[in-house]
Amino acid sequence: MTGFDILLACQWMFLAYFVGINTGYLGQNLFAILSIRRYLRISDVDGADAVFSAINLPISIVVPAFNEAASIVTSVKALLQLEYPDFELVVVNDGSTDNTLEKLISAFNLQPFPEAYRAQVPCKAVRKIYRSSRYTNLRVVDKDNGGSKADASNAGINACRYPLVCIVDADGVLQTNALSRIVRPFLEDPDTVAAGGTVRIANGCTLRDGFLDKVRLPTEFLPLMQVIEYLRAFLFGRMGWEPLGAVLIVSGAFGVFRRETLIEVGGYNPNAVGEDMELIVRMHRKLKAAGRRYRVAFIPDPVCWTDGPATLKDLRGQRLRWQHGLGQALFLNRSLIGNVKGGTVSWLAVPFYLVFELLGPTIEVAGYCFVVIAALMGWLAWPEAGIFLALALSLGLLLSISAIMLEEFSFPMYRRPRDLAMLYLAAIVENFGYRQLTVFWRLQGLIRWLRGGSHKWETITRSASVSE
Repeated sequence: MTGFDILLACQWMFLAYFVGINTGYLGQNLFAILSIRRYLRISDVDGADAVFSAINLPISIVVPAFNEAASIVTSVKALLQLEYPDFELVVVNDGSTDNTLEKLISAFNLQPFPEAYRAQVPCKAVRKIYRSSRYTNLRVVDKDNGGSKADASNAGINACRYPLVCIVDADGVLQTNALSRIVRPFLEDPDTVAAGGTVRIANGCTLRDGFLDKVRLPTEFLPLMQVIEYLRAFLFGRMGWEPLGAVLIVSGAFGVFRRETLIEVGGYNPNAVGEDMELIVRMHRKLKAAGRRYRVAFIPDPVCWTDGPATLKDLRGQRLRWQHGLGQALFLNRSLIGNVKGGTVSWLAVPFYLVFELLGPTIEVAGYCFVVIAALMGWLAWPEAGIFLALALSLGLLLSISAIMLEEFSFPMYRRPRDLAMLYLAAIVENFGYRQLTVFWRLQGLIRWLRGGSHKWETITRSASVSE
């Protein structure tokens, strides 16, 4: 094979990747638009809340906490005030080395509570269980450190008493009606085994007593870029896969599950880096192998607000973890690929994630290197390259603008004209440097997974606007 043949093959490979990924994203965008229109048409929010309030299922809220002394009391107080008729709150102290447990004991008058604890999913040993004398629906599980959020979540699942389990980050901020909305799929369809809500960036917002007081865009560059990413990921990423029955991720920051299904599939994998995605992919694999009817739902209007990384170090660590977790989740459940019983999960979602999300950074970084080398060697046809670059930027901008418009036409949070202008500007700016940087980090995460690297449970630096 001559050098010209190799050059031509590379060009066709990059073109095929470009066509494939953009066709996939545009398809998701179309499904998301149709799904949100249908959801808005059949979902009278006020009327539905009134109807469902009488038949809501009891929910156990599990809050894994590791070294959260700065905000745990405020977070727990806010969760105790959620608008839901029947729920319990199970806080899991995962062997914190600060005074997280002491703050909880003092603030809520916790007392040792002897109760039967059945380890139905694996986790580290539980030291003691406490119950609040002020709030009868609050318990705290104190356990040995398991080194992962998954291990702490499993301890909480073991301690739960109710049929639905909601997993929430200790630093997450739920809207007061989030539970009543996210539970709807379980009431509408008895085959629902999991449901996820939307996660939004809290940087720039202000809290009062643990609840969102004012919604504002972040003033810092990195969190602002993440607002656009999260809008794309949830409003046309998750929403686009939902009507196809192929949702592969329920965010670990905010998700609800049937407890019996969690136990059936073995709970969270304590050794998984991306435990939230690995759990859902494993659910698909096991329930399809058993021939079970089931649904993994996504609901766009229940919102959990969370801090986005504001430093390059924190953002890099997050993206390495996400890419590492993606590779691990797909590899551990690789029997789904091409499975005759797998439906759209095996034939559409998993191959798409494998080629374009997991291996995509390799192709994109190779493409950048190819363009630089071709330009230096004089191989680049500048007019055609300019047209291709303009097309790529236009498609990326179209997807970002579509996500912003979906947000504004469905469940708008950013109502000030200045905020909207900033969002549209961020959709343009992210294509010049920010996207390339995150692609490079994703490539590093892929390499770390291939090399068998490990990852510890880490916390990011909380922004001043959402700290206690």
